[in-house]
Amino acid sequence: MDLKSKIILISGPTASGKSSFAIKVAKKIDGEIINADSMQIYKELKILSARPDPKKYQKIKHHLYGFHNVTKNFSTGDWLKLAIKKISEVQKRKKTPILVGGTGLYFKALTDGLVKIPNISLKFRTQIRDLQKRIGQKKFYEKLLKLDPSSLGKINPTDTQRSIRAYEVKKFTNKSLNEWFKNTKSNFLENDFYKFYIEYPRHELIERINLRTEEMIENGAIKEVKNFIKLNVRKDKSVNKAIGVMEINDYLNKEKDLKEIKEKIAIKTRQYAKRQSTWARGNMMNWIKLKPKDINKFLKKI
Repeated sequence: MDLKSKIILISGPTASGKSSFAIKVAKKIDGEIINADSMQIYKELKILSARPDPKKYQKIKHHLYGFHNVTKNFSTGDWLKLAIKKISEVQKRKKTPILVGGTGLYFKALTDGLVKIPNISLKFRTQIRDLQKRIGQKKFYEKLLKLDPSSLGKINPTDTQRSIRAYEVKKFTNKSLNEWFKNTKSNFLENDFYKFYIEYPRHELIERINLRTEEMIENGAIKEVKNFIKLNVRKDKSVNKAIGVMEINDYLNKEKDLKEIKEKIAIKTRQYAKRQSTWARGNMMNWIKLKPKDINKFLKKI
């Protein structure tokens, strides 16, 4: 399999070994790795975001990791501009760009282009979210189909986030998400990419998540959150929702003991992994699915 002339995309749920796999691929094809994870961009969240350890880089260049301050805004559009620039730089060096991460929106922006939907006020978006919570996802999805029949077959009935987004966009702009997407183009062609998604059996992924949670605490996650809290990041910033911040804060305030917060972090991480898998089923249907047991076989084929 000739990957050298392509842009390689590697995704998968949290704790599925994406970074390790990316390094192995990079060694095989003389590649450089570009981050596609929205939490691993932050300088101050090295441990909680499971940012790759430079000691494990194996002389492979890594880009867009730990470069941004948590107090400053950063959007998908900001990432896309930087990622396109890095891809160009890597290719000019006759190397292969390998983008790795778990943020589905980043990959979608790269492969499909970024939709320029008008800003929707927080008040309006909150009203839609409150509606979804009040009536439940099943009834909310039925309301979405009445409002926007084109969502049928394009949005999974259980995908809460995309259902809410489709509803608010149609309600606010009077144009469906599909209409907005039609007028959106990527900087790249579909044939420019090789796309891989790592699929772990659920029980194995849970074991890996539990182990990672223990390692994060041992490696200094509590001190990291202490330092993060001192920065007084505005409450409306999404970085406050990073798994572990709220839980460790409860521990620091003596509201929960260490065992309780470890359990809560592991549960939240499992829920996040499930949401990532749901996203992949709806948005990454044409990606090559790799199970862990097949990875070594695949690497030999390169």
